[in-house]
Amino acid sequence: MSRAARTVLALAAIAALVASSEWSRRRRDAPAGPVAGGSGLPRVVDLGATTCIPCRKMAPILADLKREYAGRADVVFIDVWENPEAGDSYRIRGIPTQVFFDARGQEVWRHEGFLDRPEIVARLRAMGVE
Repeated sequence: MSRAARTVLALAAIAALVASSEWSRRRRDAPAGPVAGGSGLPRVVDLGATTCIPCRKMAPILADLKREYAGRADVVFIDVWENPEAGDSYRIRGIPTQVFFDARGQEVWRHEGFLDRPEIVARLRAMGVE
């Protein structure tokens, strides 16, 4: 390999490293997810996909909780395969992921994987939602 080719490869590697570390820093410093349009209520955001088996098992639980906690907490499902930007903005690593926000929109807890009804209810109670 010529000296010029090695120089080009070295510069490309350095540029990729700098870009990667800058991207990583921005992801780490990014807000925990969009909570705009919030109702001022505590919120559970479930990020998943309608074709994901654990996500499908959670769907009826979330639907029940959405009805049961109406007016006291928001329960939201976002399909990240249909809306991939949402997954990026919430910094998810896998689905399903549940993110719990207090009434001010601050993230208070996060879980990856299937989460059963008793645990969701316990987390909502810990946030002051009865």
